[in-house]
Order: sequence, then structure tokens, then C-alpha cells
Amino acid sequence: MSKFEDNPFSDPAIDNPFADPAVQQVARSTNNATRGLDDYNPFDGQQNANQATPAQQPTQPAIMQAVSPPPSSGQYTRPTQQQQSQGPPQNFTTADFQKRQEELEAKAAELARREAELRAGSAGRRNNWPPLPAFCPIQPCFYQDINVDIPLEFQRIVRHLYHLWMFHSLVLALNIVGGLAILFSGGGFTVFGLSILYFMLLTPFSFICWYRPIYKAFRSDSSFNFMVFFFIFLFQMIITLVQSIGFSGGGSCGLITSIGAFKDNIGAGIVTMLVTIGFITSLVADVMLMTKVHRIYRSTGASIAKAQAEFTTEILRNQHVQTAASSAAAAAVNAQIANANRY
Repeated sequence: MSKFEDNPFSDPAIDNPFADPAVQQVARSTNNATRGLDDYNPFDGQQNANQATPAQQPTQPAIMQAVSPPPSSGQYTRPTQQQQSQGPPQNFTTADFQKRQEELEAKAAELARREAELRAGSAGRRNNWPPLPAFCPIQPCFYQDINVDIPLEFQRIVRHLYHLWMFHSLVLALNIVGGLAILFSGGGFTVFGLSILYFMLLTPFSFICWYRPIYKAFRSDSSFNFMVFFFIFLFQMIITLVQSIGFSGGGSCGLITSIGAFKDNIGAGIVTMLVTIGFITSLVADVMLMTKVHRIYRSTGASIAKAQAEFTTEILRNQHVQTAASSAAAAAVNAQIANANRY
């Protein structure tokens, strides 16, 4: 029995497996793991409540988003499908869309009206100047629409000429007021009476004799109408110069008349001086626009020969001239036949 009670690992010649360092390390880790189980009491709720467990933060998988590089200057980038599906901005309402649609429809109607007028020609147009009310017994005598008739590059100069004619009419109306002021200050009835006559004659004649020709000249590039404008507008400038001087008894509140009015009444002198400034301003504007129109006329390649050719063509196209020529030719033929029968 003594043999069985002896320790078999006491002999140093025999290797002890528990002395192996790897086995001892495994044993220590097992003891540490089971130590918590030995101390755990499932019936002790207070102890379990005191033991705080770390909160686990919810984790989300990382998603990589592709970032496109910014386009270089001058490079076109096609919009993505998401950008195309976004549509108009959110601040646009139905009322805004309806208003935009009404504006587009109004512009389309205006363009259609102008196109119809151009196709219809001058025969199908209704006269619209002067703009008189419908109940007036006198109807408009001319058709005028600068935006339709005049080419785009000449519309500005034609508007300036039209405004110049209106300014001349305004100064002639103020001349009547100046003549009335002279009449009340004891200067006589001459200036007032002639100022009314000038307004009634020069206002319509200036429109017909020099504004309408220049309107037609720019509308149809007519050299003949350009020549008529230059000829009549030169007389317009001479008349304006005489009116700005204001000779005594001339019927205009010019410089001389204004100086004389200051001697009689200061108020009448101030009114007539304003009219004088208006005449001088009109004269300066006449010279400037005359020079500008002449420059445009020379740049178009027009000449006196071309104006003569147009005049001859217009004369031959005139129905009255054709009727008179036919009558004269028929009379000449009848006279020759009568002479031949006589012999």
C-alpha cells in the first residue's frame, strides 16, 4: 500500500504536466472567468440594480456618397435625374403661372396684330392720327405707327422728329399766351392776333409738309421724300429763327419783343422771355436733327438722280396723270385723223 500512497509526480525524473506554464495560464484565466459566476446572486435585486451596464450606442452602417468634382469654366454639365425631377421653385404659385401665361398671350396677340397689319398693307389700315374720340365728327386723317412702319434702326430718330414737331406746336401755343400778356400790358393787339394765326397755320402745315415726308422717307427709303423734307425743313428753320429774334410787329414773342415788354410790364416781359427761350431751343434742335438726318441720308447711298427717278415713277403711276395723258393722246390722234380726212 505504501506504493499507492506515494506521489507519482514527486520523482524529479517524471515531468509534471501541471507545471507547464501554458497549462497554468489557462487555469488562471478559467478561475477569473468563473469568479464572477461564483459571486453572482440571482435573488439579490439591489445588487443587480447597482451594477450599471454600459449603454450600447446604436450603430449605423457607413455609407459612402460619391461627390462629383466641380465643373471647370466653360464646361457644360448635364443635370442629373434628381435635379430634373425637382421642377420649378416652390415659391411659384398658380397665380404666378397664370399671370405669366396671360402676359405671353398678350404679347402673342400684339405680334399677331402687327403681322396682320403688315400683310394687309396700307389699304387695310385704319387711320389713327390725330387720335380723336369716336363721337367727334372729324375722323383721323393719317395712319401712324412707328413700331410697325419704321425699321428698328431708324425708330429713334423718327420719334425725335415727332417730338420736335410737338415741341414746335407747344411753343406756338405759348406764343399766344405771350401775345395775350402783351395785350393786357398795353402793348397792342398785333402780336396776339398774329400768334393765333401762326398757330392755326404752322402747326398742321409743319406736320404735313415736313414730318410726313420724313416719316415716309424712313418707312420706304424714299429719296424723293428726303429731298422734300430737306427743302421744307429749311424754311421751318428760317421761320423759327425769325420768331426767335421777334421783330416788332412780327407776331412772335422773340428777343426784341421781350425786351420791349420788360419796359411796360415785368410780368409780361418774363412770359415773353420764356417764349423766346422756347423758340431758341427749337432752332437748336432743328439744326441738330437736320444734321443727323442728312448724315443718315448720305449713308444710305441716296442721291438727287435717284430722287428724280422716283419722282418720275410716282408721276407716271398717278391715276390722274395717266387719265390726263390718255385724254391728250386721244385728242392728238383724233386731230390727226380729222386732218387726214380733210385732205
